[in-house]
Amino acid sequence: MKKRIFTGCATALVTPFNDDCSVNYPRLRSLVEEQIEGGVDALVICGTTGESATLDNDEHLKVLEEAVTTANGRVPIIAGTGSNDTMYAAQLSQHAESLGVDGLLMVTPYYNKTSQNGLINHYFYVADRVKTPIILYNVPSRTGTAIKPETYKELAKHENIVAVKEANGDISSIAKTMSLCQGELDLYSGNDDEIVPIMSLGGIGVISVLSNILPRETHNICAEFLKGNIDKARDMQLKYVSLINALFSDVNPIPVKEAMNMMGLGMGPLRMPLAPMTESARAALREELKKHGLVK
Repeated sequence: MKKRIFTGCATALVTPFNDDCSVNYPRLRSLVEEQIEGGVDALVICGTTGESATLDNDEHLKVLEEAVTTANGRVPIIAGTGSNDTMYAAQLSQHAESLGVDGLLMVTPYYNKTSQNGLINHYFYVADRVKTPIILYNVPSRTGTAIKPETYKELAKHENIVAVKEANGDISSIAKTMSLCQGELDLYSGNDDEIVPIMSLGGIGVISVLSNILPRETHNICAEFLKGNIDKARDMQLKYVSLINALFSDVNPIPVKEAMNMMGLGMGPLRMPLAPMTESARAALREELKKHGLVK
């Protein structure tokens, strides 16, 4: 039996910065506390939402270390360690493992991309060199590479590859993956507007952007579904569709970081090349936050 990392809601955590764009480590520690108090089931650190692409190696490891130390075993910490350089992905995964993380989230190689056989070789290479369980991350809109259902079937044969964060937006493809993998891969939604649909295909939770601002509510969508209260989970999913759309009205994590700043949560600026939202987009986001009582 493969190890299950978490069930329910994992927040893809925003990385807070100071005004000079250095990492705000005190705010990071307090943010981890707030998320745990908010009821999330796990935390993903240094993912796309955490602006991992612009963290240097030392920052990346320091952010992970701070999260692991602060959480202190209360919730699983999942480290983003994906790269388009297989050797670096393996080294970063080993470093993250040495810090005591509970899982590794590994996006498909990007820009140089690869074939389906290349994906298998890439993931197997890393999985052979760590003991920490791996969640595959399929987000072709950002990477230009999609993991095909048949490739998932092969990847699922490795005992250390235990799950997938699926953000391809293709429900039919996800259904085929679940059929082919026969329970050998846990499935998490990678899109907040598809939590209930993906859980209806056998998913066990979400890796969420929404839960940065609504941790308890996002947890509850998953919890109600898992308790068999499908109608309640569906109604909660539908309640937040327009808010989710607002949080993805610009490149992630631009809107969610802006929303958190509007809410007084002190996330600081974005690192370039990410750019602030336009005034009209900010106004629309604020109006959506007002509808849900998140700002005045």
